Amino acid sequence: MNVNFTLLPEAVTVADLGSKREVLTQLSQVFSEVYGLDRDLILEGLEQREALGSTGFGRGVAIPHCRSDKVKRPTVVLLKLEQPVDFSSADAMPVSVVFGLVSPENAGATHLHALAAISRPTRDEGMLQMLLDAPDGDALYAVLTNQFLRDAA
Repeated sequence: MNVNFTLLPEAVTVADLGSKREVLTQLSQVFSEVYGLDRDLILEGLEQREALGSTGFGRGVAIPHCRSDKVKRPTVVLLKLEQPVDFSSADAMPVSVVFGLVSPENAGATHLHALAAISRPTRDEGMLQMLLDAPDGDALYAVLTNQFLRDAA
């Protein structure tokens, strides 16, 4: 599958946050700093989506996401949390790995493909453990880059 989204190394980091609200706020801040998106609009979009139901899909992973007319293709931020945070996930496991996703406003199938591409590596126990073991943003980015290149082959 061709993974067609933007993930810059500066958008991958380790963070010490204490709540879902802090996670969403940090995601919107990174989207603003790295990709030049409006922090408040992104936070509002992430919160609105989260109000529909938790984006914590289990196994300690969440993919908060929203849409914006300011991106041309799906755009990603990755936070690895130093301490797991309650995300009201279906399996009740707190979240340690958070992928933020902002897709173009009218990117129906493209948005779904990006969600699938992001979630695929986290379903693999070995890959998820490598993400959890990565000590910093550079190591996280290297793990993801290698996995996405492998998936694209």
